Amino acid sequence: QVQLVESGGGLVQAGGSLRLSCVASGSIFDIDAMGWYRQAPGKQRELVAIMTKGGSTNYADSVKGRFTISRDNAKNTVYLQMNSLKPEDTSVYYCKADAVVVTMSGYSYREVWGQGTLVTVSS
Repeated sequence: QVQLVESGGGLVQAGGSLRLSCVASGSIFDIDAMGWYRQAPGKQRELVAIMTKGGSTNYADSVKGRFTISRDNAKNTVYLQMNSLKPEDTSVYYCKADAVVVTMSGYSYREVWGQGTLVTVSS
C-alpha cells in the first residue's frame, strides 16, 4: 500500500507565497511522475504542475512563472513553491504519484492520490 501525505496549505493574502510538500510512503518500488492538481468548488480537478523522475516538467498556463515544482527522488517527496498567489488560486491541492508498488505477486503500477490540502488566497 502506498500513501501520499500533503502539507503546507493555509490562508495567505494575495501576492503572498506558500510551499506545499507531499511525501510518498509504503511499498514503493519506483515512482515516475509526481505532481500537483487542484480542484475549486464546483469545478473539475485540473493539473497544476507535474515532474517526471528525470526532471521534465509541465505547468498549467495559469501558474507559469509563479509556481515551481521540484522533487527529492531519494525522499519520494515533491514540492510546489507558489508565489504571487491570486484569489483564483484558491482550491484544494492534491498530490498525485504514478508509482510501481510491491505486491504479493510482484509489482503493480498504481496512480496514487493524496487527501488534499486547502489553499485559500484572500483579496
